[in-house]
Formats: sequence, C-alpha cells, structure tokens
Amino acid sequence: MRRPAMYSRSPRTPIESDDGASGQAAADPVAPQPAAARQRWQPGRRSFALLSLALCAALAAGGAAWWQRGNTRQLTQKDIDAAVLRTLQTNALPSPAAKAADIVRPSVVRVVGYGSEKATPEAKTQKRGRNMAKGKSPEAPADDGPPGQVERGVGTGVVIVDKGVILTNLHVVAGSETIKVTFADGLEAPAVITGVQPENDLAVLQAQKIPDDLIPAVMRSTADLRPGDQVAAVGFPFGIGPSVSAGVVSGLKRSFRSPEGKQELGNLIQFDAAANPGNSGGPLVNMDGEVLGIVTAILNPTQQRTFIGIGFAVPIENAASAAGSPPF
Repeated sequence: MRRPAMYSRSPRTPIESDDGASGQAAADPVAPQPAAARQRWQPGRRSFALLSLALCAALAAGGAAWWQRGNTRQLTQKDIDAAVLRTLQTNALPSPAAKAADIVRPSVVRVVGYGSEKATPEAKTQKRGRNMAKGKSPEAPADDGPPGQVERGVGTGVVIVDKGVILTNLHVVAGSETIKVTFADGLEAPAVITGVQPENDLAVLQAQKIPDDLIPAVMRSTADLRPGDQVAAVGFPFGIGPSVSAGVVSGLKRSFRSPEGKQELGNLIQFDAAANPGNSGGPLVNMDGEVLGIVTAILNPTQQRTFIGIGFAVPIENAASAAGSPPF
C-alpha cells in the first residue's frame, strides 16, 4: 500500500549567540537568520533517531505477525470437504462425455458423397432419413449437390494430420463422383481419396482446402482398452450434427459380416453408444477425447438400419496404418 509522505512537525530552535542576536530573531519570526545560526542535526542525534525508527518498525511488524498468527484458524480436512461439497452443489460440472466431445469436435468433419442416385434399399433408407432430418417429405427428391449429381451418402471423418488428411469409411465414399467435406468452422472443401484399406472398410481423404487453424485429433492405443471403459461417438447421423452419444466398450476382437454378406470385418471394438447411418467414419473416443477407433457398422437383424445397441469400430491402430502412419 502506498503511504503518503511524512513531514516532521518539530519547530526549529535558533542557537544562542554571544551578542544576543538570537533573542531579537525569536522576537521577530519574519527576520531571516544567518545560515550559521540555523540548527543542524548532529551525527549522534541522527543515528539515535534512525535507530529509534527502526526499532519502532520492527516492533510494529512483530506485533502484526503475532496478531495474525493468533487470529488465523488452521484449516481442517472437514473445512476442505465442506468447501468442495458447496462447490459441487452450486456449480454444474460438464459430464465426461461432454468434455471428450469438446476436445475432439474441432477435428470432426462431415463427409458427403455425390453421384448418380442409388436404388439399393440401404441408399433409400439413408435418403429418407436425411430428408426427414431436413424437415422434408421422406421421398422428396434431392435438391443440393453439384449439377447433375445427387447426395448419395452422408458420413463422418476425423482429421489425423493438420495438412487435411482425413480418415473415414470406404463405404461412405465408394463410388462417389464428387466428395465434399465440411470442417468444424464451417469451411467446405472438395476432397479426393488418397488411400484405401478394403479389408477394414477404411479410406483416407485429402482435403483440397483447409482452415488456417486446423486441429488434428489425438490417437490413443487400444492396448489397455477394457470392456466397460467409457466411450463416446461423435458424428453426423442422417446428416444431423455433429451429434454426440455416450456408452461403454461392450467387447473386443469382435467380427462383423455386412448385411449383404459381401464382407467380414475382424478385430473390431464393440460398443453401445448410439450410432446410426451417418456416424460411419466418425471417431470413437475415450473420456480424454482421444480417438480409439473409427465407427464402421451397426448390427441389424432387419433392413431398417436402426440402432439396437450394438455398434462396431475399427481400432485406431488399423485405421492409422491405412493412412501409412502407424502411430504406435
């Protein structure tokens, strides 16, 4: 704390002279005094005054410290527990899944493939879902996309290299004549396929234009992953998103055969976080927002393609090797 300047209020007493001039000076306070007649501090007096001031300051400081020690109560564990409980009761903390989604969201992209419209049951189901998500009639024709092309499929991707390298599912972009990705900041850019791994239904995309501050996701080995571990899936189910669903790892080293029976995938992570068409290619993350795998399929006993609680993801070790850069 800044202290104001302090001034001495002690009057100066003129020194007696032999000719009695001091009396005249005292009687006439306006009269100037010779320099020799002014009183001066003597070395002994100055040292004594400084010593007195230092002693007073030391006593004051010591007294303040003693008073503070005497009036400060020692915190106990009970006090700390009460403060933590009060904070938890008065502040809403984000859930682990919310924190994980916030971490990975800047790396998640929407992937759309354009081309001639398919007539397969799966393509029709996805089209109806996209139309309903947009508030349209289920059978409404597509009205977006490049000239002469329609939106054939919507999926998800995750950026793994800040140069615009994106992992997604092969079935999301297979057969597409044009691919467009939309980044977290809203930037839309064309993308091309630079690598595929059909045995794991994986594709690697390279965006032709990227945001200035693109953030790649952090990948995490699945070596210590266990059933019951919490996970979250982030993606664009039926084009809606980014959407977040949470659950747990249900099993490891699972196998899955596509509904058409054309392909069988192995060494998959089974999870129960909700996933639907459009989640394909998106990241499955732990509660630290680290990517454990790429969402690939959902188990369905019917052709309705609705989630029944069993989803599958390709471990990130396999997914990263598709990009030519095994991370572990």
